[in-house]
Amino acid sequence: MRYAVTAVCGLAGLAVLAALPMWLDAYSLRIATGVFMWAGLACAWNIVGGYAGYISFGHSAFFGIGAYATAMLMQRGVGWPFLATLPVGIAAAAAVAALIGAPTMRLRGAYFAIATWAFAEMLLQLVNVLEVTGGPGGLSLPPFLDEFFFYYVMLAAAVAAYLMVWLLMERSRFGFRLRALRDHEPAAEALGIHTTLVKVQAFSLSAAITALFGGVFAYWVTFINPRSVMGGEITDQMVVMVLLGGLGTVWGPALGAALLWLTNRMIWASLGDTTIYLPILGLIIAAVVLFLPNGLVSLLPGGGRLRRRGRKLLAGMVRKL
Repeated sequence: MRYAVTAVCGLAGLAVLAALPMWLDAYSLRIATGVFMWAGLACAWNIVGGYAGYISFGHSAFFGIGAYATAMLMQRGVGWPFLATLPVGIAAAAAVAALIGAPTMRLRGAYFAIATWAFAEMLLQLVNVLEVTGGPGGLSLPPFLDEFFFYYVMLAAAVAAYLMVWLLMERSRFGFRLRALRDHEPAAEALGIHTTLVKVQAFSLSAAITALFGGVFAYWVTFINPRSVMGGEITDQMVVMVLLGGLGTVWGPALGAALLWLTNRMIWASLGDTTIYLPILGLIIAAVVLFLPNGLVSLLPGGGRLRRRGRKLLAGMVRKL
């Protein structure tokens, strides 16, 4: 009965979101599209940070891989259609994640965080000097100025990401194995779980979802450069969105993403500048750790279990660092 009610509520919510563009102006439509993108990115980071318990500061690299795959394949000399470029970016990001994840996922705590940050910075510098990526000048994509199209593409991508996470992380053996190694990795190994393989699989899945949104973003904005799609602030925002919404929960990242992105746009609309946004992110991190370690989802009905789990996850993350 509970699942039937959840399904009905979910379908009703999707119907509302599908009809929403009819009541939004062009600017509001772009903001809503951005909410879906950041919700999907936060969902992707939550697989590694929330369900696996490993803090990654390198997800901007996977976002950039997806963006550059789409941009490079849609250049005039190649001329691929947009939808055909997305699987290439997804596959490339997943392969790179598996390649670097095999050695780095054996590291623990701050060592893994530093390794992923170093990888992202290395890739950023590489893209800056390669001619095929346009160097620091970036790449332009064929313009397609249809906000409705990108709204629905981002919505579909976000729905697919959350549905996949719900099925894999909450309802499958893979999710149980991943959470088992997060809670106590030596015990999971003693039970016969190949922990390194499970972590690499989770890392690759997270990278693939991140690259999907990177590819859509590139076509949406029609111009990219290394800093716009591989800057460290992209990962920083993913991390804060997940912490604010609820680490290791299905819907927490969506709540955190919506609140922070709307805050970002309100600051820009009021001040014409988002410089103050980064200090706000720092204050939010401090406030979450001190007063709301379980995230916003714990304030919803039935949040007692989430409060207990949130404190446990955040405490485990701090210990690993």
